[in-house]
Order: sequence, then C-alpha cells, then structure tokens
Amino acid sequence: MARKKRGGERRGGGDDPVVATVDGGLAELLPDRDRPRAWTLLIDGAPQSFVDLADPSHLGFEYQRRLGHVIDLAATPGRPVHAVHLGGGAFTLARYVATTRPRSTQQIVERDAALVELVRHELPLDPGARIRVRSTDAREGLAKVPDGWADLVILDVFSATRTPAHLTSTEFLYDIRRALKPGGLYAANLADGPPLAHLRGQIATAAAVFGQLALIADPAVLRGKRFGNAILVASDQPLPVAELTRRAATDPHPGRIEHGRALSDFTGGAVPVTDAAAVASPAPPPSVFR
Repeated sequence: MARKKRGGERRGGGDDPVVATVDGGLAELLPDRDRPRAWTLLIDGAPQSFVDLADPSHLGFEYQRRLGHVIDLAATPGRPVHAVHLGGGAFTLARYVATTRPRSTQQIVERDAALVELVRHELPLDPGARIRVRSTDAREGLAKVPDGWADLVILDVFSATRTPAHLTSTEFLYDIRRALKPGGLYAANLADGPPLAHLRGQIATAAAVFGQLALIADPAVLRGKRFGNAILVASDQPLPVAELTRRAATDPHPGRIEHGRALSDFTGGAVPVTDAAAVASPAPPPSVFR
C-alpha cells in the first residue's frame, strides 16, 4: 500500500495529512485544526470517520453521536458488552465502546484490508482493548459470530458511498438476529434522499425480522427535503425510546425519532427486501460533500 505525507500547511499539532491508496479508493487522514490528536478519514473525498485519539469518547460526526446514544443505552452504564462492528472506518465506535465500557469484547469486520493496515499504522488501537479486526466481507464475518453472542451489532458499511446490496436484505438481518443475545440491539447507519424509497424499504425489511424498531434522523431528511443519514435501531424487546428521544433532541444538530404507528405510517407500504431483489443504497448527490 502506497502511503505518503502530504505537504503544505501543518495542522493539528504539527501533523501532516496522510494519503494512501486502499482497496476502496484514495484514503486521506486529515488532522483537525482544533483537536491536536483528532483525524478525519475520507475515501475518494467522502468523509467516513472522525476519531480523536486523545479522547475516544468524543464523537465528531452527527451519525456517530446517534450511534453513540445506542451504545450508551445497550446496557447498564459502564457494563462491558460484546459488540460487532460491520464496517470499520477509523474504528471510531469500537474505540468509543472500549472507553465508555472498559473490558468489552469487540469484533470489527472491515473488508478493505489496506484500509485496516493504514488505520492500524497511523491511528493505532489501545493494545489493552479487547478488539479483534477481521479483513473480510461483512456478511462472511457475521457468519462467524456465534449464535447469541452479541449485545450489540452496528452496521456502518459504505462502498463508494453506497451500502452494498447484499447488506440490505431480510436474509442478512436474520443472520444479525441469530448473532444477537435476547434483547440485544441492532443499529444501522443508512443514507438516503428523496423520495426515501431505500430508507422505507430498509424499515420494512427490519420489521419483518425484529419486533421493535425506532428511527433517528434529521427532520429535514425524514421530510424528504435533503439527502442524509438515518439510524435504524431494532431489537426483539422494547427499545429505550424515551431516552433516545431525549438524547437526540439535545444533540448539536437535533434529531427526531419515529417509532410505533408513526414509523409504520412513514414506511408507507414498502415491502421487505430479499437477496433476490436487493440493490445498493442510492449514491448521494455531489453537493453533499461540498
């Protein structure tokens, strides 16, 4: 893997940007101007992850903070959990779990082996953290998770800004449910824009597998006014909707939660997606990353 420091203005405590070719395209690690040991990971210009090595509990991206709320509510505060991260990025959420829930046991499944090498080298994990990284396809890695092992499964996989089709089906979600303990949580970072057909289809797909659902998103995204991220949360037992609602509402960019009848109405008759009919999520418009 080719890796080089990029010249120019030095930022973030004197660190230069790092540029490398990975399996998914051109990766850039850009130091933050305000947080000396913080970095943003971009792939082909699209922001993927933000990580602060000095404070892994700091979640810089809106979608990461919402997933952080799910992590916080997955068990009693501070209690160790078993977590599976489908999609690695800069390992931001695994670092968050390791910091906020010490002694947790985690698996990261990231297909891009060159990206894993880059992140391990430039943004090393705490050697004391119980985090195993597998460089394989998310579905293949999930299949190796023992039945009922996970308290939490997080899906955050994008290939060229799109979630691959084979990670959108009922068959895939049934395997997630197999890997979860009773009462375990599944959380997915989904991206869509008007007319929100993909998002509605993913809600219908999750509803075919799990009995309890909630959706967290910016109100403008839910109204179909712009392209953006939505966090879908699912379980076989009641979700902490009231606390998720409170946390989402007090974020720097407040989110809205839909659940129950309102979420069913939002789905609007969409049908579950199967492997045979699955397609990748829509590509964001170019303006999203400007």
